[in-house]
Parts: sequence; C-alpha cells; structure tokens
Amino acid sequence: MSDLTAEQKDKLMADLKLVLADAEALLSATAGDASAGVAELRSRVQATLAQAKTGLVEVQAAVIDKAKATAKATDVYVHENPWKSIGIAAGVGLMLGMLISRR
Repeated sequence: MSDLTAEQKDKLMADLKLVLADAEALLSATAGDASAGVAELRSRVQATLAQAKTGLVEVQAAVIDKAKATAKATDVYVHENPWKSIGIAAGVGLMLGMLISRR
C-alpha cells in the first residue's frame, strides 16, 4: 500500500466505506428473510463487515499517524535547515515555472 499516492489512498478509503454502507443496507433489506441459508449468510457477512470496519479504522489510524510523523519531520528539517529549505523550494518553483511556461 506504500506505492499508492495520497489521492489513491483517499479514493480507496471512500470506496471501502461505500462498500461497507452498501453491505449494511443489504443486511437490513434481508432482515425479514428467516430461511436457514439467508440467516447463515447474514451472520457471515456481519462478521466480515465487523472485521472490515476494524481493519479500515486501523488503516486510517496508521495513515493519519504516518502523515503526522512526516509533517513533524518536515517541520524539524525546515527549522534546522532554513536556508537549504528556501533553496530547495526556490529550485522546485523555478522548475515548475519552466515546465508550465513550455506549454
């Protein structure tokens, strides 16, 4: 999952939340069906949903922790190397300006 961009991770999280919501809606819609097969399927889906929700919360917490750690490390670096940071930012800005002006 480390190869995914932040935008891809956000989309994946949104998609997973949508799937969980749809599965919960499906469970609610079949609540009145008392046949043995449906009852067994409902219990398996409920268990899987519970695991998915737990996993989703854990992944979300890990991503948030990693983002906070990255922001903290960046802040420390900028405070310890202000002129180097300014030089890097200026270089990146110059390169972006050159790329944009070519179009």
